[in-house]
Formats: sequence, C-alpha cells, structure tokens
Amino acid sequence: MESNDNIGLSCPMPLSDYPNVLLAHGGGGKLMHQLIEKIFAPAFASPELEVDHDGATLPFAGRRLVFTTDSYVVHPLFFPGGNIGTLAVNGTVNDLAMCGAEPLYLSAGFIVEEGFATESLWQIAQSMKKTADEAGVRIVTGDTKVVDRGKGHGLFINTAGVGAINHNLLINPKQICREDVIILNGDVGRHGIAIMAVREGLEFETTIESDCAPLAKTVMKLIGAGMEIHCMRDLTRGGLATSLVEIAETSGLHIGIEERSIPVRDQVRGACEILGFDPIYVANEGRFVAIVPEKDAARSLDIMRSDWPDACIIGKVTDKHRRLVTMKSIIGAERIVDMLSGEQLPRIC
Repeated sequence: MESNDNIGLSCPMPLSDYPNVLLAHGGGGKLMHQLIEKIFAPAFASPELEVDHDGATLPFAGRRLVFTTDSYVVHPLFFPGGNIGTLAVNGTVNDLAMCGAEPLYLSAGFIVEEGFATESLWQIAQSMKKTADEAGVRIVTGDTKVVDRGKGHGLFINTAGVGAINHNLLINPKQICREDVIILNGDVGRHGIAIMAVREGLEFETTIESDCAPLAKTVMKLIGAGMEIHCMRDLTRGGLATSLVEIAETSGLHIGIEERSIPVRDQVRGACEILGFDPIYVANEGRFVAIVPEKDAARSLDIMRSDWPDACIIGKVTDKHRRLVTMKSIIGAERIVDMLSGEQLPRIC
C-alpha cells in the first residue's frame, strides 16, 4: 500500500445534505463524527475537547481531575447480563478509567415516560446502587423529569462522573508511539448481540449475556504496577473497529491488527454471520484496549489476565500507513478497517 495522506475515506454525504438529524447520527459511525465535527466541536472549542478522549482532564487545587458524561437510551431496558442502570454506571466509570482516573463520584439524571412501571424503576435504581458499590463510586446528586406518554421510550438516563488522577502519566490518543503494542481484555461483540437477541426474539442454545462490567480495577492495577500506558479506549458504540480508527486518526499513526488474534465467542460469531454483522463493529460495554510500549507488553498482559483470562495482544502501532487501521485476515490478506457510515445496532447503549 502507498502513502494514504491524500486518500479520502469519507462515505456519507456532507452534513449540509442532511437537513434533519437521523437515528444513524447517534450510531458511533461517520455520520455521528461529522455531526460532532461540524456542529458541536466548533461551538464548544477548547483545549480539553481537542484531546479527543473519553473525558476532560482538568487542573484543580494542584491535582488533575477527570470529568465525563454520557446518556443511555438502550432498548430493551432489561437484557441478559444487566439493564439500563448497570449500563449507565459502568459506562461512566469506564470512561473515567480510560483517562487513567480513579472513579469517585457520579450524578444520575432520569427522564421517565408517563406510565412507566414503578417496580421497574425500583429495580433499575437498585441495580445502579449495587453496580456503583462494586465499582467503588458514589452517586451523590441527580435529577428526575417525567415526559408525556409515548415520548420517552420508557426511560432515559444521563450520568456524569468525576475521578482523580493519582499518577504522572498522560493517557490519550496523542501519546501513542511507533512500536506500541495493542492489548484487548477479552472477546468482542457480546453486548450488541445480547441486545439484538432480546429485541428481535432470537433464540440460541445458551443465552448470550452482555459483557457489561466496570474496568477501573484493572486499569488501577496496570497503573499501580508502573506500566507506561499511552492510551486506553473502551469499546462501546461502533465496537473495536471504530475505537481503533478514532485513535489512529487522532494520533496520526497506523494501527495494524490480526483478525486471528481477536477473540469472538462462537455464538456471537454465528449470530453475526446470520445477521450480516462484522463482530469488530458490534458494541461492547466491558471491553477496552490498552496501548503500551513493547517493553511493558508482556507484564501488562499478565496483569490484565488476572482479571480477564482472555486478554490478548491483537496488534501494533506503526507509521506504515498514517491515520489508518488495517487488519490482516485469517488467510493473510490485508484490508483497511474504516468506520461505518451509520450504525449496525440502534439503541445499544
């Protein structure tokens, strides 16, 4: 492959050709990134936003804090392995962890549709409490709004989080270097397929459960062991592929991965084949990549495997094809991994 500096990989039409927002604008693909780049990034431009990470790192009283926020609109609200409440807590905790912060406090905002079952709301609140306790954070403030029947899809939740950085590392996509190693903490695609199976009434020999889980414990182990982490990213909307493309574009470097190294459970792979999905684009809620120097790769992998036995090295960073992600297939062919134009699965987080 030749230098790709002038290659244009943008498939969707310019934003001006979309007079109204589409569902696909929230899917984590190219349309969502165009919406952010054309509307929100210019309006809210700041040095903190330019880092292009999962949260903003802010100076405060001689320390560094991380602040992040996210909204959750998953449908169905309950799914194998969790519900919208566990998703809201873990998703925000994980965004803090990806910035290298120890999660401390969360807020929770509830937009409830008129007629929603109070028993379901109680179950979700209890799940959030349990998940927050397990993740070592406290929910300390919040808000509740009720909207007209038929206008809220049952329940939406917004959470924001604050965490503290207790080390000197800078962890963001601009820190990665040539020859860095990419480590994945486990199998991919389970969350998206678990949601789709419930939504569409698909039945398998055994139930596919979401991978929804907190990641901060593992991250703190890596940092505590002195690993020189350059970047981390949790693999949510758009899956592994989109996360790596985001990192490559921000860093200006090339990421090369091996398809045979990426773990995918047989049931998930089979479901993807039936539905026409590619597992590396399917959403996750308990998976992340850590990008570390080659000298720290073996030790980092051992630490990750203490919590995630399926953790594995899936690729390296090079300057071979700048700003691109490529994947070597099982048969040895190399292909470009790009963002999806829209989305594969609506309302998966």
